[in-house]
Amino acid sequence: MTEKTTPDENADENNPIARRNFLLGAGTAVAAGLAPSGALQAQQPTVASSPAPTPEPDQFVTLTAPEAAFIVAVVDTLIPADELSPSGSDCGVAIFIDRQLGSAWGGGAKMYRGGPFHKGKPEQGYQLPLTPREFFAAGIAAANAWTRQTYGKDFDFLSAAQRVQALTAMEEGKAEFRDLNSRTFFNQLLAITMQGFFADPIYGGNRNKVAWKMIGFPGLPAVYADKIDAYRDKRYVAEPQSIADFS
Repeated sequence: MTEKTTPDENADENNPIARRNFLLGAGTAVAAGLAPSGALQAQQPTVASSPAPTPEPDQFVTLTAPEAAFIVAVVDTLIPADELSPSGSDCGVAIFIDRQLGSAWGGGAKMYRGGPFHKGKPEQGYQLPLTPREFFAAGIAAANAWTRQTYGKDFDFLSAAQRVQALTAMEEGKAEFRDLNSRTFFNQLLAITMQGFFADPIYGGNRNKVAWKMIGFPGLPAVYADKIDAYRDKRYVAEPQSIADFS
């Protein structure tokens, strides 16, 4: 993300996050087989900012209205609409996240949660007693509490530049959350956003296969062995196909 870590109302809101770095990392993860599975000084703005677009309640199966508004604002910050793709929410990423958190996975199915829960090393992955659904609920509440203290309002009411600054502080572990590590929360947010953007559209994200088309990924089929020689060192363009196309 950006190097900026302090609020600045005059920051460039059109290119505050190194979006192509995000997409490059996400594209690499997809190629490898990605599958769904000190606080800043408070600042009161002089002009009220507009919140993120309010999601329709019937679109979501588990997220509350404030949680959905937070997720929409996050995915639209990480994946802003530009010449590469529509915004994250327009690509269905918020719907994907909601469905995942409302699934058996979100409820902690097949997760060992009997403790003891000692602090693990980064390479040991998730080491908390919370289910994914509980973790995201706690993280969203903590993030909004921190942005209210820092900026005077919830995350989805922040300006585009402020959202970037807030996510940067979380990414760097500088956002002081109560009872939760902000860096851990950001990493989980980024991971599930990438999954939603590049997963098969049947799961709710990657609407119209926009992410696959953007990176030239053919989708479900893996039967291109006969074209390797003919297209060596050449670009092979194929309309991507999803699970639904074979149903």
